[in-house]
This record gives sequence, structure tokens and C-alpha cells, in this order.
Amino acid sequence: MESLFIKVALVLLLVTAILRVHLRGRVRHSLRHQVFDHSSVAAPLNVLMYAVSSVPETPFLPTGAFPELKLLQSHWQEIRDEGARLLKAQEICAAQHNDDAGFNSFFKYGWKRFYLKWYGESHPSAASLCPRTTALLRNLPSVKAAMFAWLPDGGKLNPHRDPYAGSLRYHLGLITPNDDRCYIEVDGERYSWRDGEAVVFDETYIHRAENHSGQGRLILFCDIERPMRYRWATALNRWVGLHIVAAASSPNHDGDHLGLISRLFRYADWVGEQRKRFKRWNPRVYRTTRVVLIIAVVSLFFVI
Repeated sequence: MESLFIKVALVLLLVTAILRVHLRGRVRHSLRHQVFDHSSVAAPLNVLMYAVSSVPETPFLPTGAFPELKLLQSHWQEIRDEGARLLKAQEICAAQHNDDAGFNSFFKYGWKRFYLKWYGESHPSAASLCPRTTALLRNLPSVKAAMFAWLPDGGKLNPHRDPYAGSLRYHLGLITPNDDRCYIEVDGERYSWRDGEAVVFDETYIHRAENHSGQGRLILFCDIERPMRYRWATALNRWVGLHIVAAASSPNHDGDHLGLISRLFRYADWVGEQRKRFKRWNPRVYRTTRVVLIIAVVSLFFVI
């Protein structure tokens, strides 16, 4: 009986956390989408991150609250020049071997990236091709991940929320259309990139991006450690970053670090393709099968 009580309590905790994530903000997925979204897996941890965060729970945050990031903005032209050389050399690109677990779905609409660092792992290719930018980043321990990110004319990112709330997102405009038709929308609030200008937002709100300006957009894209009110919370957040998020590291070139999650994603991507084929074959049977599998997993949890 005591074991059953604990299991029921754990299920209720998970359901409550998923609802907290789902109801956060004005823009929401359907409840069915949220249940199957990857952010639901991390929902209990994310709810804890929100509770101990020292920044306001708003879609956008003032860049002035992160004074250390002025270093990047004051050197934006040097960063832009290195990004422009990478762009010309076609080094900013999609993953070549289906081994980017974090951003694989973005490539479908033309989004491309070149990693500079990823949660403790600095790629040799970045140090070689972008020495100035990587040197600047080494002076900023709060920047946990960084990349050059390209969104072509006609490109888009569908509405999504990032799975883990331990970071905030920083964008620095490098080569942008300076046009309101190229924008990101976070929880329904729109921002258009401008050369040399920066923005900070909470990527665990639903956000999307589109570019219909007639020109491509290049930005410096960074994960910034979420400030916490307590030392233990900061320590926990760093542990998750170094031991879990870091495992999603994806290479630019052979010789760059490939994390375990991204390594396994090569096989998960194949499984995903078979799932899509099944769904196209018969959507009704697919939905029924998915519900049956969930019921089976929940039932197994209570039986064990």
C-alpha cells in the first residue's frame, strides 16, 4: 500500500508539473501536443528552476540585467567578420550525419549553425576558424553554449519550447536584414533583429521565427546560465548542464566532440522516420497505438 501511494504521488507530481509548464505564458500547444512534447519529460526539474530563479518570469528580459554580455556587443563587428568568413566558406551548415539531437528539426526549413562551444566542450574547429570569438567567449563563464546561426530568406522555425529551463537565450545581431519581416516571436511578443543589437529571452516559452525579408540573417546565438537565488540551485543547474545537456554536443568537423545523446540520435532519427511512415499510412491507427502504449507503460509502472 505504501509503495502504491508513492507511485500515485509521483504520477500526480509529474502531471502537476506538466500542467504548470503547459499553462505558463499566453501561447500554448494543444494539451495533447504538450503531453508528448520533450519539455514534459523535464517538467518537474523545470518547475524547480522557475521557483528558484532570480530573474522575472517574463518572455523577454532586459539585456542590462546581464552586464557581462556587453563584452560581446562591444566586439560585435569582429564577431560578425568571423561569422561572415564562415558563411562564405559554407562552414555554417546543417549536421552532416544526423547527429544534432538539439536542433535536428530546425534544418528542415534552411536553418544552419556552426558551434563555438557547448556546455564545457569547445570544438577544435571553432578555435581554429574563429579565434577572436572563441577568445571572447572564454572570458564569459556564464555563456554555456554558443554558435553562429543562419536563417535564410523564406526560412522559419515552427512554434516550440526548449526542453530545459536552466538557461536563457541571447541573440546578437551580426548580419541581419534590419527588417521587421525577419523576426522571432516569444509567447506572442515579436522582436526583429538589428545589426549590433542584442536580446535576451526565456526559450522555455513557446517561440517561433520567420524570415520573409528577401535577405538571410546571421546571429550569435548563446545559452546563458539562468541566475539562481541559492547556491545549491546554481550547483544543481551546472551539474545538469555538464552531465546531461553536454551529452547533446554535435560536431562541426570530424575531431570535434560528439556527445552520447547526439551519438544515439543517429539511430533515433531512423526510428523517427519509421514512426512518420506509420503515421502517414494510417493516422487513426497511429494515434490509437500511441495511446495504448502510454497506458501500457503507466500500467507497468504500477505493477512493478
